[in-house]
Amino acid sequence: MNEKQTLLNKITHHQARIAIIGLGYVGLPLAVAFAKNGFQIIGIDIDERKVDAINRGESYISDITSEELTKWTVNAPGAGRIVATTDYVSLTTADVAIICVPTPLNKTRDPDVRFLIAAGEAVAQHLHPGMLVVLESTTYPGTTEELLLPMLEQGGSKEQPCKVGKNFFLAFSPERIDPGRTDWTVENTPKVVGGFTPNCQDVATTLYQQAVERVVPVSSPAAAEMTKLLENTFRAVNIAMVNEVALMCDKLGLDVWEIIEAAATKPYGFMKFTPGPGVGGHCIPLDPHYLSWKLKTLNYNARFIQLAGEINSEMPRYWVEKVQDALNDVEKPVKGSRILVLGVAYKKDIDDVRESPALDIIALLFEKGADIRYHDPHVATFAYNGLQMISEPDLDVAIAEADCVVIATDHSSYNWKQIADNAALLVDTRHVL
Repeated sequence: MNEKQTLLNKITHHQARIAIIGLGYVGLPLAVAFAKNGFQIIGIDIDERKVDAINRGESYISDITSEELTKWTVNAPGAGRIVATTDYVSLTTADVAIICVPTPLNKTRDPDVRFLIAAGEAVAQHLHPGMLVVLESTTYPGTTEELLLPMLEQGGSKEQPCKVGKNFFLAFSPERIDPGRTDWTVENTPKVVGGFTPNCQDVATTLYQQAVERVVPVSSPAAAEMTKLLENTFRAVNIAMVNEVALMCDKLGLDVWEIIEAAATKPYGFMKFTPGPGVGGHCIPLDPHYLSWKLKTLNYNARFIQLAGEINSEMPRYWVEKVQDALNDVEKPVKGSRILVLGVAYKKDIDDVRESPALDIIALLFEKGADIRYHDPHVATFAYNGLQMISEPDLDVAIAEADCVVIATDHSSYNWKQIADNAALLVDTRHVL
């Protein structure tokens, strides 16, 4: 029996050991999804605090409760399907390695693939015949083939050199996690999979079919990489478009929300997007720049992406101007005024502040001399651009003491009528009122 068939047998009988590298918003839900289906999971992360928390059955992300995690950790009697470690040596016993590490942008908005390279090198060091490697980290088209594959093919031994599609298998399958959602999860969100060879495609597709309701095969890792970037570039461009429409309506004295709701009555040819303070999170503000960077290497200027980025990044400044105008109307300067920002997470009902436009609003108001405070039921503290802040302990008192309240994140737990009734001045970036 060859390596492919042996691995397929292990996967279909749920006997394959799956190593998941990176235990954040992507890796941990994926680990739980496979554990639910009977697989033994080795979770690998360089953060000892995450490793210790998982082994105690304590979740640190909102999408997985500690109660749910405890069912699958070593602390749960009779379960123990998820074991976390910082040691890459455990890859030697793994049949599958799924890489879910962060791929941020650096200060020049170019891809920062340090974590990916470190994970790839570790996998290559412990690569063995009959192993499947899948990259889920969002990155530019060509990463799997140009960056990860050469590292892996240097693995193995002289007696058993590693040959992709022959004795090890490689694929890219983009993560589609939307933190805070309960309607679309790892299990029921269709999974795009691009294998490097037909054998790679067969193995990777079979793996995800064990835990995901629908698998969507594409022709190559690069096609799967591009699929992910198209999804989020589509959203970034359309959000930028509707943000600019909001600016236009402001100039024309029109209510942008009335316009959007009227346009949304058209049963075809229109998809509703809504304006706000900008874009945040681990995908939309970042992913289009991977594509833009790649195209620059091919002497192509991705104009839509660049323009969308400019518009969305300027929205916090637009809302700061609205705060300034509102204070001017009641004869108060921004400098010295106490301004309370409600919500700093990048979207409602989560604790993630990555790329949150609320942080930019706070930083800009601070630069103008405002006495800036914030409240967020999900984010107790944050540090950003030299600012270190703690959420106000008493919301009612904070509202009563504020000269202006800025709604930056529309958390469901807020009583908007009560806030509107008690705020001296209110600027609503989310149209919740």
